[in-house]
Amino acid sequence: MRGKKILVTGGTGQVARPVAEALAEHNEVWCLGRFGTPGVEEQLRARGVTTWRWDMEDDSDGAYAGLPEDFTHVVHSAVRRGDDGDFNRTVHVNTTATGRLMAHCRSAESFLYVSTGALYARQTLDHAYTEDDPVDGVADWLPAYPVGKIATEGAVRALARVLGLPTTIARLNIAYGPGGYGGVPMLYFRRMLAGQPVPVPLEGQNWCSPIHTDDIVRQVPALWEAASVPATLVNWGGDEAVGITDCLRHLEELTGVPALLEPSAVTRETYRFDPALRRRLTGPCLVDWREGIRRTLEALHPDHLRPEHLTPAPAAAPAPAGAARLDPVPR
Repeated sequence: MRGKKILVTGGTGQVARPVAEALAEHNEVWCLGRFGTPGVEEQLRARGVTTWRWDMEDDSDGAYAGLPEDFTHVVHSAVRRGDDGDFNRTVHVNTTATGRLMAHCRSAESFLYVSTGALYARQTLDHAYTEDDPVDGVADWLPAYPVGKIATEGAVRALARVLGLPTTIARLNIAYGPGGYGGVPMLYFRRMLAGQPVPVPLEGQNWCSPIHTDDIVRQVPALWEAASVPATLVNWGGDEAVGITDCLRHLEELTGVPALLEPSAVTRETYRFDPALRRRLTGPCLVDWREGIRRTLEALHPDHLRPEHLTPAPAAAPAPAGAARLDPVPR
């Protein structure tokens, strides 16, 4: 994409930051956020991103005063997760902030809302969820989060129709990659480093469809292109189904750090997606999950990657014919 004016929320996170930085090369990109992590705002500005202080919990009339209205494309990834368990506040903040943002950007060519697969009603652990599967918003590991997402999806669908704003709702699976904290696989790896057990189902294993940030960056323009009124709904995950236990064993193989598996009735539930619709909209993913995790480890935890899994250093170029040889100076 070139010559567009793009607004990104959640621009310091695992998903939106690499998108913002990649698009800033040929577009005018604005990142909205609180920028509480020291240094991140300066790093974004160094990549050509315009930052604008915004708190999605700000209900005041002046919350959007001074923010341009002529954005051509929006990706809304910011979220109040509801870690405190306050369902009412989680629903209010997410729906209100999203509705106000859509109204502010009503003239945009396309609006992309990043939702979650955690809102699906749990079926078998290896079930391949489609966009038509039922939702219930039950997640023992973070109860308010999927409820807030369901409510916000409703607001997004309504505003897309009322405003005539072409919209895509993308239910994200596990996003991972070398930026940010690395995603869920790296959260597990940090538990492994600390010698902490990883809760796994009493029988079988959780399955997921992880997607590398390189593929996320490639697919955002296609998801904008797919936006429509009423809103387009698509599961946003990788092409490969991956068992979480298999992922942990792969981390062990790459690093030699043991994974302590603890059977438990409560785990961080993950969901396997049927990628058929997303592949029609975006084309296939290009990063194999095993290589993607290796690259992520190499970027974030290189000291723990076994030598045989490190990327070989590029060979030195041969000296031109006739070049003077520089021998070490004797001491």
